[in-house]
Amino acid sequence: MIRVSLVVAITLLAGCASNISPNAYAPSSVGQVNRSIAATIISVRDVDVSGTSGTGATVGVAAGATAGSAIGGGARSNILGAIGGAVIGGLAGAAAEASATKQTAVEYVVQTSNGNLMTIVQGSDPRFEEGYSVLVLYGSPSRIIADPRASR
Repeated sequence: MIRVSLVVAITLLAGCASNISPNAYAPSSVGQVNRSIAATIISVRDVDVSGTSGTGATVGVAAGATAGSAIGGGARSNILGAIGGAVIGGLAGAAAEASATKQTAVEYVVQTSNGNLMTIVQGSDPRFEEGYSVLVLYGSPSRIIADPRASR
């Protein structure tokens, strides 16, 4: 029972990872006007994005308490089992969420035509290299895309 609950919790958590792709937009972003500026990439490095929201711990507590209360042997055993199961389930759920929502991304440092520097972290597809001409799209989230006006 505990294994089934944990598998269900991990499966649910896998869908909780944020979409960090520069190609994905939230429905609320559609139709919004944002400013864009031209820039050149001056630095590129891979980074880890850890995304935890507390959902894993919450799901783990509920699953652990439910499984632990089924230990049997009387009301006292059921209560102690539920408490122990909740603690263990919460720890396991938090660890599973941290593992399931961890992603790799790319940190870009770009320089605009007026000399300003900006740092943007986004998904790794598409990946840009140093010296590449891009457009910085302000918004929530901000992102960079290839500048179609630049000659390659």
